[in-house]
Formats: sequence, C-alpha cells, structure tokens
Amino acid sequence: MPSSSSTSQDSQRAAHALRADALMEEDVAWSHEIDGERDGEQFDRSERAALRRVAGLSTELEDVTEVEYRQLRLERVVLVGVWTSGTARDAENSLAELAALAETAGALVLDGVVQRRDKPDAATYIGSGKANELRDIVIESGADTVICDGELSPGQLIHLEDVVKVKVIDRTALILDIFAQHAKSREGKAQVALAQMQYMLPRLRGWGQSLSRQMGGGKGGGLATRGPGETKIETDRRRIREKMAKMRREIAEMKTGRDVKRQERRRNKVPSVAIAGYTNAGKSSLLNRLTGAGVLVENALFATLDPTVRRAETPSGRVYTLADTVGFVRHLPHHLVEAFRSTMEEVGDSDLILHVVDGSHPNPEEQLAAVREVIRDVGATGVPEIVVINKADAADPLELQRLMRVEKRSIAVSARTGQGIDELLELIDAELPRPAVEVEALIPYTHGKLVARAHAEGEVLSEEHTAEGTLMKVRVHEELASDLAPYTPAAA
Repeated sequence: MPSSSSTSQDSQRAAHALRADALMEEDVAWSHEIDGERDGEQFDRSERAALRRVAGLSTELEDVTEVEYRQLRLERVVLVGVWTSGTARDAENSLAELAALAETAGALVLDGVVQRRDKPDAATYIGSGKANELRDIVIESGADTVICDGELSPGQLIHLEDVVKVKVIDRTALILDIFAQHAKSREGKAQVALAQMQYMLPRLRGWGQSLSRQMGGGKGGGLATRGPGETKIETDRRRIREKMAKMRREIAEMKTGRDVKRQERRRNKVPSVAIAGYTNAGKSSLLNRLTGAGVLVENALFATLDPTVRRAETPSGRVYTLADTVGFVRHLPHHLVEAFRSTMEEVGDSDLILHVVDGSHPNPEEQLAAVREVIRDVGATGVPEIVVINKADAADPLELQRLMRVEKRSIAVSARTGQGIDELLELIDAELPRPAVEVEALIPYTHGKLVARAHAEGEVLSEEHTAEGTLMKVRVHEELASDLAPYTPAAA
C-alpha cells in the first residue's frame, strides 16, 4: 500500500501537469524576432512587464498587519472544488482552469482538492468534516487563502472562513480580481468597478462596533430622537447603491459614444465582424494576424479586456471592421455579463461572428458551449457564426478532424504560423452580406469620389479605364446606386 507522502507527491505532480494543460500553450518567453511579425508591436507588453516581484528579498517584520502582509507578498492558495456531475476528468479540468485563473491573478497554487457530492453543502460548501480536513491541508501547506471553484453564498463564505481560519474567496471574486488588474480603458475600469460592487453588496460584513446603531431622529440627537437609526452596515450598503447608480450613468454616457461610431459605420454600410471565444483561445493573436493591430498577446487568462476595433479588407477589396471582445469562461459571473453588456453589444450588432476555440484544449466542446451560452445572454443568436479552430499547429490532427465534422461551418487555423489564414479571409469574404444592387456605370474622371465610394462601400466586379472615364460594374447598396444612376448606360 503506497505511503501518504508518495500519494501527496503524486497529486502535486498531477496538479502541476493539469496547470500546464490549463495554460494551453508552451510557456515560452516572447521575443521580438520570433513573435513580432505575428503579433505586432504589443503596445501594452512593456507596461505589463514594467514591475516584477523578485523572490527572496523580503525584509517584512513579524508584527506587520494582515492587510499590509497581503500587499507585500504573493498569496499562497489552496483550491477546493465540488464534483456534482460529469466525469472525474471534467472535475479535474475545472480545477485546472481555476489554477490557471489563480496564477493569472498572481497567486501561488500549493494544492488542490475535489470532493464528490450530490450538491454543495448549504453551510460550508464542502461539509463540516471536509472543512476540518481542509483546515489541516491549509496548516500543512502554509496557505493564506482558499479559493472555491464555484460562487459561494455569503453564509457559506462566513462559515467556511470560521473553520479554516484563513481568507476564503470564490471563483467569481477571483475573476473580478483579474478583470480589475487588466482593465485599462476608462469604460473597462468602470464596468469592472460596477461588477465588483454588485458582487460585494450582499457580502458586506460588520466587525465589532461597526454593527452598532447610529443615532437618528430629532435635531442634534438629543431627547427628541425617534428610533435607533440605521446601522453602519446599512449606511455602507446605501453608499454602494449610490455609487452603483452613478457608475451605471457613466457607463451609459460612454456607451453613447460607441453607439455614435457604430451608427457611422452603418451609415457608410461598412460590414462588421466580431471575434468571440474562450479566454486564451487566441483571439488577440488572430486579430493581430489579420489586421496588425498590435494588441497585447500573453499566455494568460483574460490578458486583454478592452475591446479593439480595427479596419480590415477582404481579398476582393471590400472594407469591414474586425472587433476583438472580452474572453469568456465557464460559469462567467452574471455580474460581469451585466456590467460588460454594453461592450458585448459589438457581438450582437455584428454581421458575422468568428467564434475562436482552442483546438489543442482537452475539451473544446465545453469551451464552445460556454461561449454560446453568453452569446445567447446578449441576444446575438441570430448572427451567422464561423467556428475558427485555432492552434491547429499544436492540436491532434484526429481531434481536429473530429471537431470539424461536428462543427459544419468551421475552419482550422494557426495564428502563430499563419496556417489557414488565407482560407479564413476567403471565407469571411464569402460570408459577409453583399450589397443588393448590381450597377454598370461610366463615371467621368472629374467624379473620382464616386469611384472611391464604390470601392469603399460596394463590391467591384470589374473596372476599366476608358477615354471617357472609369467603366465599372459594381454591386452596391441602394443609396449609392441612386448616386450612380446618372452615369449608367440607360441614363445615357
């Protein structure tokens, strides 16, 4: 019978392997020579790498407070999951993804445990007996935080902390923390702040005198008082609600600016393509490969949050916009879906969705299902979809073939090597909506603006330069067709 120490070592090695799988790619250093051509300038990379913690240089004092302590050093965490359905492999993959999320947030994962239950315990998430065992694991490993693979109720959070005696957070709080670290734009920061306040509101707790009631009623708090007034925690909740209302107004104002830009693109009849997909599936790499956008690419979950819209052209010369959106994940917190709804409208208002999935992931179907669930939440189910199976260079060929048989409208590409990119551009050209009216016109050279509009807003079928002007056969929308009508053979 194997010893407990060897079993522990085996579990640690398995956990490291799972974390490596969860990061989905070989973790290599980025270099300008190798990756510059593929991923562009990477404008955020220098800022992201400007401050790195150096281990072994700490001079912290023993009497440092707990809050300051957490700011000074990397948090050491133990992961806990409840396996309620599916196979053991599914439960391990979910915990491996949680490990990748924790490492992205800057934590050091020490251990991970999964418990088989019909449903999470209403009091402590994993039950009182297992909570005590978890306490022993925390003491043995020296962890200062427990992360649960699910969304805990306020009661579960309090009871589990009472048992394990260290800070406990859930999957939702972890994702919110990553979003807060990576949001760069004013709108992104406001959306994350709103989601954090929505999450925090029901979980506020009072300590000691902060639960005492404030004086209310008459002037000056004298004998004319009527009742005890509101508690400190009620005051905090009221202030948070006021901040949330203010934040919603600010986001609505910022949304107006994006709506104006979107209406301008519609007025000019510019088709739009939205890139959606699971986090770390390679959406930013694909955007850089297609447009040279220079968006940050990093082997980390939720490395980029702020949406990026870039101009692109099809092989036939048609102009369209390509929008990168925030990555999705299993059990994406509904607070985030609500807060980022205005950003995710880029998906609902697009003419085509490029649904990027990691072809080298152990369970790509689960990624596809998670993303489609969020797409349904934002009301984009009617938009045509192309499944782009990325990382084809690292995927199993048999798995790629199986996935392409299941997903009829799919294509295998590699943003790293450029494999399949030309075929993808041809497919985008074929799938984008085409102008309805076909026109043949002889445009005088003095009206060059009409020729430019025909190239920018329509699809040029043929073009010939004659002595009288530019003879064009184009497919255009009705407004441009009426402007070209005076130069058609019928008008002549």
